[in-house]
Amino acid sequence: MWRAVSKSLWLLLFSLVLVCGIYPAFLWSVGQAFWPFQANGSILNGPDGKPVGSLLVAQPFTKDEYFQPRPSAASYDGTASTSSALAVSNYALRDRVARQIGPIAVYDAGVKSGEQVAPDLEAWFQADRFHGQPGIVAQWADAHNSLAQAWVTSDPTHSAYVDAWTNTHPEVIAQFVKDNPATPHPMAADLAVVFFEHFSKDHPGSFPSAVTHTGAAGKPVTDIEPVSQGADIQSIFFDMWLGDHPSVRLRAIPGDYVTTSGSGLDPDITLQNAEYQLDRVATKWAQDLKRDPTVVRGEIESIVKAHAFSPGDGLFGGPMVNVLELNLALRSRFGPPS
Repeated sequence: MWRAVSKSLWLLLFSLVLVCGIYPAFLWSVGQAFWPFQANGSILNGPDGKPVGSLLVAQPFTKDEYFQPRPSAASYDGTASTSSALAVSNYALRDRVARQIGPIAVYDAGVKSGEQVAPDLEAWFQADRFHGQPGIVAQWADAHNSLAQAWVTSDPTHSAYVDAWTNTHPEVIAQFVKDNPATPHPMAADLAVVFFEHFSKDHPGSFPSAVTHTGAAGKPVTDIEPVSQGADIQSIFFDMWLGDHPSVRLRAIPGDYVTTSGSGLDPDITLQNAEYQLDRVATKWAQDLKRDPTVVRGEIESIVKAHAFSPGDGLFGGPMVNVLELNLALRSRFGPPS
């Protein structure tokens, strides 16, 4: 019996050494000898020689001078790879995509071809009529309760603004409790729809949004105030504007500009996506460098084409560009953005 046990122990020890020691050491040695860049995470260094990211993992770029990656359901967190898991029938997906398109939508036909939709959207919103009925904000909240609640819970300043509103509208809260006896002590999120309905009546053609002012001490102070133009209006109400203008023709937007990847960390975008962003990037660099926009655009377009590649020589898809690699090339060519 002891002989069988000893053989089993020796086999276990041998397996541990082989699988947990020799085999990993062999793979590490081969990787470091023949593919050190890939084996160490495909890390790229910035102009100062310090690592700035991996070619394999997307990261956000907020400045207009840089190309932006696909949206990320994982918030670009490499430890939390995930997809959005939203079906096409889920309005949350339509809302997210619409919010991305609203501020950048451009007419594709008619007398305004090439012009942005945003000014017309803001004018429509300020008129405060949707499908011929007044109260755009109230209709938005009534139709999409979850979005109204998400606005309240998305930022502490939003819930604080609603709390302050409840203190000045005790009769509204009392009526809400009467209509909803199961919620005797409503929180800010519970009152989201009621809040927006009354806000729409008190401030027609406006939406509560963050506005930054210079405080008494010279420091910026941000408050929630009624606004009738800006990014919030353009993004939140673009889908409703589109519903009121069903015949309008807009310039096509690459699908990967507004959709997340399965991992939420896809580091590449299609060449069409990069070309769609080209005008914004070139315009901003031209302003920074105080150079001719047409010349700068040509230079950046050449950089984009130089960094384009087709996975598997086209077997696995059309031309792509790696966002980090592309932005580092811009930084190397033009220096740091202003």
